[in-house]
Amino acid sequence: MNAVELYAGAGGLAMGVSLAGFKSLAVVEWDKWACDTIRENQRLGFPLVENWPLFEGDVRNFDWTTIQEEVDLLAGGPPCQPFSMGGKHKAHDDARDMFPATVDIVRQLRPKAFILENVKGLTRSTFANYYQYILLQLEFPEVPSRKDEEWFDHFLRLQTERSSGKQKKQQKLTYNVVPTLVNAANYGIPQKRERVFIVGFRSDLGVEWGFPAATHSYERLLHDQWITGEYWDRHGISRRSRPTMPVSVEAKVRKMASSFLEPDTLPWRTVRDAVEGLPSPNAKMAAKFANHRFQAGAKIYPGHTGSPLDLPAKTLKAGDHGVPGGENMLVHADGSVRYFSVRESARIQTFPEGFLFHGSWTETMRQLGNAVPVALGHIVARSVAERLVRKKIEQLQHRSTTASRGAA
Repeated sequence: MNAVELYAGAGGLAMGVSLAGFKSLAVVEWDKWACDTIRENQRLGFPLVENWPLFEGDVRNFDWTTIQEEVDLLAGGPPCQPFSMGGKHKAHDDARDMFPATVDIVRQLRPKAFILENVKGLTRSTFANYYQYILLQLEFPEVPSRKDEEWFDHFLRLQTERSSGKQKKQQKLTYNVVPTLVNAANYGIPQKRERVFIVGFRSDLGVEWGFPAATHSYERLLHDQWITGEYWDRHGISRRSRPTMPVSVEAKVRKMASSFLEPDTLPWRTVRDAVEGLPSPNAKMAAKFANHRFQAGAKIYPGHTGSPLDLPAKTLKAGDHGVPGGENMLVHADGSVRYFSVRESARIQTFPEGFLFHGSWTETMRQLGNAVPVALGHIVARSVAERLVRKKIEQLQHRSTTASRGAA
């Protein structure tokens, strides 16, 4: 199956797509540093990216007529700054809003499916109408805005198209769109990263799809930490060295213990899980690990308190000018803090161990803060691939049955 990746960044979602069995026809990214990271890994022969046809530039400047093969999947994370909690909240008035360009590309390539990822802020009440506008554009890509038409007027016209059903009756290009707000920690990512995934399947395929069920939970982590102690045993931490149970979870743990019910999920993965086997970045042995250098200057201040060792990390962020203060910090049990190294951050974002990041600490942390966790991208892309393969098998079986009846 073939895929096209837009706004690829350092390749988090694109790697997940490749792991799901898709062949990349184009990988498009405008940022030089992110492209340098991909090119450096291609030069080193890293398998997942080695054969990616990388294009450095704006998706609007790519000649999409050069894609002659059928596109099974279009994937990408349009720039999130217009909707980010830490951004300027301009949405459609922000020049970085690339959803209109994305819809144009969907209209040109007619992919069987698409996966788009963006920040939780997109779902805020402030953007309610514009969020619905984005979804309707993706549902009806062949109803573009008219010259000089304001976005809200186009939005109202798209609502009319949906209620009339005219597009589907005329067998125009339409998609069944499923938006889902996801916490990455619930899928085994060692990070509490809430993101919106917008997944669509071309309507003519008749595919029914739902977002994959969560596999990990906070309740199971609490169970393994404070009821059975399995978490601490796994990390070789003696009873004497274990931290005290936080007051904030005491009532919940007591209730779980009295019910004798063991959660049927896996535990959330924590920072400790993610960095296991790595020495401290300021230790002598750290030099043996790529992208694992100590960065001075970490400090706590209001709103930026870092990530406790025995919980999933807080959302890694890029910021407008690199790492935003204390967001990307590790908090030790004694309360001391330090910045995550690039390698630790890569593990938190589930990038493969052999994948190297190119550029200064600020630039590499920007790439990581903007990335889709590779493992989460793989989970979503794999579920889409399974539905597409199943549909293809159904079509082949139908043709075979029809041909057999015809021959008889």
